[in-house]
Amino acid sequence: MARRLDLPVRRSMNLTEAAYARLRDLNATYGLGNNYLLVVLLEQLDQIADPARLDAAFRDFIAEYGAPKDP
Repeated sequence: MARRLDLPVRRSMNLTEAAYARLRDLNATYGLGNNYLLVVLLEQLDQIADPARLDAAFRDFIAEYGAPKDP
């Protein structure tokens, strides 16, 4: 029998339409729901993404959109 993963932290987040579409596609494939999909992606990020390509993606994003300022 599978264990149930407790997700105690609740945060609201905004996604672009493209990001939400990818999340829906993953949900349709694996049937995990948005919260579980994000847990898998973030907790397994080192296994999923090449560090240099991930760094480049973040740097490209920051170059195009900037980084948020402290509140």
